[in-house]
Amino acid sequence: MVIASIIVFAMYGLKPGIDFTGGSSLEISFNISRPTKDSLSETLAPLGLTNLIIQPVGDNGYNIRSKSIDEKTHQDVLAALNNKYKPADAAADTKILEEKSFDSIGPTVGQELRNKSIWAIIVVSFAIIAYIAFAFRKVSKPIASWKYGIIAVISLMHDIIIVVGAFALLGKFYGLEVNAPFIAALLTIFGYSNNDTIVVFDRIRENLKRRVGEDFDKVVDASINEVIVRSINTSFTVLLALFAIFVFGGKSIHDFTLALIIGVTIGTYSSIFLASPLLVVWEKLASKK
Repeated sequence: MVIASIIVFAMYGLKPGIDFTGGSSLEISFNISRPTKDSLSETLAPLGLTNLIIQPVGDNGYNIRSKSIDEKTHQDVLAALNNKYKPADAAADTKILEEKSFDSIGPTVGQELRNKSIWAIIVVSFAIIAYIAFAFRKVSKPIASWKYGIIAVISLMHDIIIVVGAFALLGKFYGLEVNAPFIAALLTIFGYSNNDTIVVFDRIRENLKRRVGEDFDKVVDASINEVIVRSINTSFTVLLALFAIFVFGGKSIHDFTLALIIGVTIGTYSSIFLASPLLVVWEKLASKK
């Protein structure tokens, strides 16, 4: 899956959304009771606005963002909204909304922010290695404490790469775009998966003290069996909440939730079936040397 994700990303890349590319921003204020966001989305759907983002402003307004549109489409948006929500008994020239502004906007996620995010992930990865090495300092045999940290980071990279590969594939064949919420989802996955891995590692640490002299692979196997039900049940309850948000939540958090669903699923797998077995593999390679 990791290899496939790398190949897909190299071939197609991620499809950047409005937060990366910029677009158009229209702010309006209704002179009537403000309609719902879903109602606005349905009204504007026939106009073919791509990557539509609708955000409430004040008591009666909305900010409507989309990919760049020309003046004709701009006027079509205003006309469609006015015709949709104009009362039946209103005069022909009655306007039920007021245009506050219409501007071209730049990307909210610039190159500088992207570079800082990458550096932040690198720094955090080294911090995780250092912290785990310190926390496991009293359990340095048969495998050094810093190796727990290295493997935890490898598991995290495994999870992130697969999520990125999945979105590259969805972007190619289903037009799924990535925006700022996608970055937030990756960072959330980074934290959740690491937490799950540490739970397994901590049980291994406890059993190494209790099962002195026992083969390392048997200690790891026993530790996984002790926490596997807990890990799966914890992730299952998280997934129940995520699926509920995915099905019933708004479109604005749809992609964010999808990334979390993939990440939590893959993160649960890697914590149990990747991180701990890698400890055993590393220990066996070291013992052969």
